[in-house]
This record gives sequence, structure tokens and C-alpha cells, in this order.
Amino acid sequence: MSAPRSTSDPPSYRIVSLPGDGVGPEVCREALRVVAFAMKRTGARLEVIERPIGGAAIDAHGGPFPEGTRAACLAADAVLLGAVGGPKWDDLAPEKRPEKGLLDLRLALGVYANLRPVKARAALVATSPLRAEIVRGTDLVIVRELLGDVYFGEPRGIEGRPRRAFNTMVYTEEEIRRVAVVAFDVARTRRRLVTSVDKANVLETSRLWRDVVTEVARDYSDVELRHALVDSCAMDLVRRPSSFDVVLTSNMFGDILSDEASVLAGSIGLLPSASIGAGPGLYEPIHGSAPDIAGRGVSNPLGAIASAAEMLRRSFGLGDLADKVDRAIDRVLDEGRRTPDLGGAVSTEQMGGFVCQALEQLL
Repeated sequence: MSAPRSTSDPPSYRIVSLPGDGVGPEVCREALRVVAFAMKRTGARLEVIERPIGGAAIDAHGGPFPEGTRAACLAADAVLLGAVGGPKWDDLAPEKRPEKGLLDLRLALGVYANLRPVKARAALVATSPLRAEIVRGTDLVIVRELLGDVYFGEPRGIEGRPRRAFNTMVYTEEEIRRVAVVAFDVARTRRRLVTSVDKANVLETSRLWRDVVTEVARDYSDVELRHALVDSCAMDLVRRPSSFDVVLTSNMFGDILSDEASVLAGSIGLLPSASIGAGPGLYEPIHGSAPDIAGRGVSNPLGAIASAAEMLRRSFGLGDLADKVDRAIDRVLDEGRRTPDLGGAVSTEQMGGFVCQALEQLL
């Protein structure tokens, strides 16, 4: 048994890295490089443990979420994920595919709220397919419920001849209430506006969603609540995105809306996410594994780096350091550094290096 640490010892943080598949290892490598560079200046000790997930875990261990990976994640201070999936494993049964490993990871960690910031960085307004005057000023956070809805509802399956497929959309009051509290708490740190998105004109789950969110809002008299149907919200995200502050929605709607919102930033490769709950936080870029460009060193690591900044902020309590990482990303983009998805020729590794250089100046 080791002796207890002195209160004068520097803090230490344990990150479990799950590079996964496709471009996941490439973007994780640069995110961890930036975190290590930033943490070195604080004197804190950083321990990084790498474990397999997804297709890589299937190939090495026969399943997408091995017990060793689960145990390591539960013992971590935070988990950084790259991406999972690829055509190599597309023919597997749903319960054996790489994506099942991601769902099992979320469930094991109990991360019920997924936060996806969407910011139109000034240097990239012109890269969005939308007009600059529409995109400019966009700064919103999508808070997506992560452990309910059709992704986890039972029963589910495909049966009979001719075949019949079914999934179950289900929510409990408590599942809705706890993610709503997260959204309202986030809004209090921003512009104090929550837009709750549902399909209450059709779905019973959405009617319950609207009722419970309205109840939660009564405890937040300083935050304005608006309700929107998901189809009208989808239109307004591309018509007037700057009108949104915090968007609160269910698992499936949040999955779709956050990918739609990625065009506002100019590239899906730029967007981070943070998934939080009762245990260690899970941080990952929202892009997929992009197997068509994997191994070529051309993927954009900024989404993963920004996810690492969220880790510094939410899991380690290092908000000032997280802000500096975010400003370093802005500085690199202001200098015209671009990976191929943004129309440039900067490699994945070079972009990580540029962020470290900018961060050194800010530190």
C-alpha cells in the first residue's frame, strides 16, 4: 500500500485514451500532445493510459468494449475518445459492431448529458456553405440527452417474414429532468436562454419532455425558456443560428441537429463534445472515423484538441488553461493555418504543433 500523498504534492490526473478506429489515433495523438504541453506549465502530473475500443478492440479482443477497457475508464479522471467504426466491420451484427462499444462506454460511465459547442470562429466564417452574414456571431451549445431514446429503448429488433423492424422510443421523468438541469446550469454561464426541442405535436415522449422541462424551468427564473419543434429548429439553425444560446434536446434529435450545426463552423472536424454524468467525463470530437483518409495524416485534429480543452475545463477544473487552448486554436486559424477539410495543406501533426506554438505564447 502506497503512502498517502502530501497536500503539497502537485495534482495528478489520469486520462484513458481510446484512439479507436480510422483517424481516431491521429487526432487523439495531437490532442494529448497539446494537453501534455499545457499541463507541463502547471506542474501537474499527467498519466495517460491507452486502451482499445471499437473495431480495434474487436480485432484484438473479440469485442468492441473489452473488460480491461471498461475497468480502466471507470478508474480514470477523464476519458478521451477518437472515433469508432469503419467498413471492415459493417457486416457484423448490431450487438457486435464497433458502435456498440461506444454505446456501452457511455452507459458504463453514466454520461447522460452530451454538450456540443458550436462556434463560428471569425477566421472561418467564409468557409461555411451559408452566407457570412448568417453565420457570423453563432455561439451556441447543444445539450443532448445521451442514455435514453431509441438508442437504448427496449424492445428492439428485426423479426418475421416479411421482415418487421422495431425500436422503442422511451423516456422517464428523471432522465429528462437531470439533463434539463445541466442545460439550465450551462445557460446561467452564458446568455441565459434555453431552447428545448421536441416533437410534442406527435410524440408522447416529447409531450412528457416538454412538461418536465417546463417544471425544471420554474427553478431558473433568471433563464428564459423557449420551446421549439424539431423541424422548425432544424430550419432556424441554418436561417438564424445566432438566435440560439443553449439548445436542449433528446438523444436522436440531438444527434441529427448537432451534425447539421457543424456546417456553421465550416467543418465537422472542428467541433468538440463533452459527455458528463456521475462518473468520469468522456470527451470526443463529433466527426466519425473517416476511413477514406485514415493513415494519410490529413485529418483535422482541432475538434479533438477542443475536446481536450473541454476536459481541462470540466473534469480537471482548469478553466483558465482551457480558455488558453481555445484561444490558441483561434490564433492558429487567424494565421491562415488550414488542414485539407478547410481548403489548406497543413497536416494533422503540423496542426498540433502550431497549436502548441500558439499556446506557448499565450502561457
